[in-house]
This record gives sequence, structure tokens and C-alpha cells, in this order.
Amino acid sequence: MGKAGTKGVSRADRERQIIDVAVEEFGTHGYAGVSVAAVARRAGISKPLVYSYFDTKDGLYLACVHRVGALLVDAVAAARSRSGSTDHALDTLHAIFATVERHRHAWSVLYDPALPPDGELRDAVRRFRGRLAAMGAAGAARLLTGAGHDDPLDHQLLNEVWQYAVTAVMRWWSDHPDQSAAEMTARCARLLTALGND
Repeated sequence: MGKAGTKGVSRADRERQIIDVAVEEFGTHGYAGVSVAAVARRAGISKPLVYSYFDTKDGLYLACVHRVGALLVDAVAAARSRSGSTDHALDTLHAIFATVERHRHAWSVLYDPALPPDGELRDAVRRFRGRLAAMGAAGAARLLTGAGHDDPLDHQLLNEVWQYAVTAVMRWWSDHPDQSAAEMTARCARLLTALGND
């Protein structure tokens, strides 16, 4: 067990509390719009205490990226039970929706367009995004291969369509936060069924 933080809270618990608040702050206001002081205020602790845990604002954001990136990657990896079928796309979307519903700002933190273009933060984000993209590409490839299509350009195009579609769906959900994960899954199921029947 880590050493105690303020008011008898263990270091590990305090770190989790700070990251939870920071994910919400960064997810709502973006990297550029958040200060360590704002996170400390929301968490009910001092700014020096935040720095003692994370050293810098970048260190705090990096901790947030590792938290939400791991959650999203694990969720998508667990959704592979119907990989290679058209249901796999819906399973993947449902896994993302369920994760983001529990951790509302996870996607926004990992896909923040205002991050610095280079450095450790950008590298960490790229790694998690790359893992998600690779799983999407593998799913698209299995779907096409299973249907007897092995043209590499078809595979490349379907992967691009999938990546942009997921981004568009998540942006739409961000603009419609009243929609639950279950409602989003049902909505996407209707759309995929309609597209498949066209």
C-alpha cells in the first residue's frame, strides 16, 4: 500500500481521485484549456500536491492518457468474440460506448486535437490510437477475407471508412450526450442493418 496522502487518503487512492477529476477537466476543456490549479481546486487539494504526484501538467495529462487509453484498448480487445463477422463492428462500437458511458471523457482525452504536436504526450496518444486503429484494421481485414475479398486496396479503403465512421459517431454522441450507450448501440445497429439491406 502506498504512503498516505492528505487526510488519511492513501497515495494510490489520491492519485486515482486526481486522475478522475483531471480526465473530466481535460475531456471537457481540452489540454490547452486546463490548468493544474483548476484540477487541484476541483479535487479539493492543493496545487503543490498535484505537482508532487505528477510533476507537471504534461505528467498529469499523461497519467490520464494511460488510464483512458488502457480502458478503451481493453474494451475493444474484449469485443473480438464475433471478429470476422458483420456483428463485430457493432460489438466494437458497443464496447466503446459502454466504456465512454462509464468514463464520459475518455474518448475526448485520447482524441484531443489541441495536444502539442510532438513530445511524450503525443507519443503516448499515438501508441493508444495506433493500437485501436490496428484492431479496427484487423477486424476489417477479417471481414473482407471471410467474404472472399483479398484486394489490398479494398482492405485499405474499408479500414479508412471504419476509422472515420467511428470518429464521426463519437463526435455525434458528444453533441447528443443525453443518449445512453444502449441507445447508441441500438441506433448504430439500425444504421448498419439498413446499410446491409441496401
